[in-house]
Amino acid sequence: MTVTDPINSPKVLPAGARQKPLILTERYQQVRRQSEDLASPLSEADAQLQSMADASPTKWHLAHTTWFFETFILGVHQPDYQCYNRQYNYLFNSYYNGIGEQYPRPRRGLISRPSLSEVLNYRHEVDNRVTEFLRHRCDADPVRGLVELGLQHEQQHQELLLTDIKHCLFQNPLFPAYQSTDQSAYQSACPPIAQTTTAAVAQQPLAWPRFEGGLTHIGHSSEHFGFDNEGPSHPVYINPFELAPHLVTNGDFLAFMESGGYQRPEHWLADGWAWLHGNSAQDKRQPLYWVWRDDQWFEFSLYGLLPLRLDQPLIHVNYYEATAYANWAGARLPTEFEWELATRQQGFTDDTAAIRIHPQPETATPPGALFSGVFKTAWQWTSSGYGAYPGFQPFAGIAGEYNGKFMSNQFVLRGGSCVSPQNHSRITYRNFFYPHQSWQFTGIRLAR
Repeated sequence: MTVTDPINSPKVLPAGARQKPLILTERYQQVRRQSEDLASPLSEADAQLQSMADASPTKWHLAHTTWFFETFILGVHQPDYQCYNRQYNYLFNSYYNGIGEQYPRPRRGLISRPSLSEVLNYRHEVDNRVTEFLRHRCDADPVRGLVELGLQHEQQHQELLLTDIKHCLFQNPLFPAYQSTDQSAYQSACPPIAQTTTAAVAQQPLAWPRFEGGLTHIGHSSEHFGFDNEGPSHPVYINPFELAPHLVTNGDFLAFMESGGYQRPEHWLADGWAWLHGNSAQDKRQPLYWVWRDDQWFEFSLYGLLPLRLDQPLIHVNYYEATAYANWAGARLPTEFEWELATRQQGFTDDTAAIRIHPQPETATPPGALFSGVFKTAWQWTSSGYGAYPGFQPFAGIAGEYNGKFMSNQFVLRGGSCVSPQNHSRITYRNFFYPHQSWQFTGIRLAR
């Protein structure tokens, strides 16, 4: 298997992203195991599900991340490498046009073969070859930076795996849980709050931290790993602003709903109002995963259907819903530059990502104990369109299609979520989604 890749420079990733051989090999094995651990609660049928075009089957995630290492590492940099199965280059290529055609994304759920066991065999074979390959690479080898990119890429797919399977299981009227939880322990940790009135969670007036702004540098400048869209660091002038000290809660958003927020066009962007009325097959009068049953609200989670906690942070709203709520509340969404400045000035680390809030009930016991959830509950919508920073340079070679090609018609989200892998969030991390999408763990922090 040979793929032409014009990587002639060690600038694929920052130098600090390269680690010593043993450390990188151990990290490779750890990250790869995590993906399989996340898939372990699922049956063969579960792993095959695709609930919509935006989502992918668990089995496809496992195969695609393996294809990434086989194609970008072994296929390019190991002499005379023979690929595992040439057809996989078509089945499991996501969007790399420079490599070849791809199987249509909306039809990934139809790929019943190879089976889940065959995909796992594929993973293990490629893992053995990559591990052996890494043992013979020196610290200065730029290919090691490409391996780190592959690991970061796989961690993104770990988050997507949980996001996608949650959406799949929600289509089942039995509301099956991805993973069971101790209901008595949950009720003890999160005692119920009456849902009969939003006054039950009425918040006291809060002091919004004020930031003076000014000329500041935004973007990734560390020697540690950063995606290409996080840099380069560049100066940005920011006017004085205030940022809410917490995320919008379920109770906050319920008050918006009870005031007729979904029926009042003055709160909505024109595109948002069109989205709201554009698909009669979808009930757009509450956030995704909210279920009205037996005269009370429930919320579907990775642990099944649970009573809605009014004091918990809101998740699974799209950009249109976020802006409508902000307009109703007399505030706005922050820019991504305001979010980053506030995060730095408050002295938060990359692990906390300025999200000091109680975890969602579904994150009280992180799946497989692989993910933290205490500080990272929801990605936060910003008002910033997703585009290139001044001086943006994509990764070299075939990895250049990673982020830059998507810089159109999407909005930036900052922070991290309850299903983000540990140590995967950074202050400079720029997530991005289309304004109508809500199946990702997205929430709201207000600015003014």
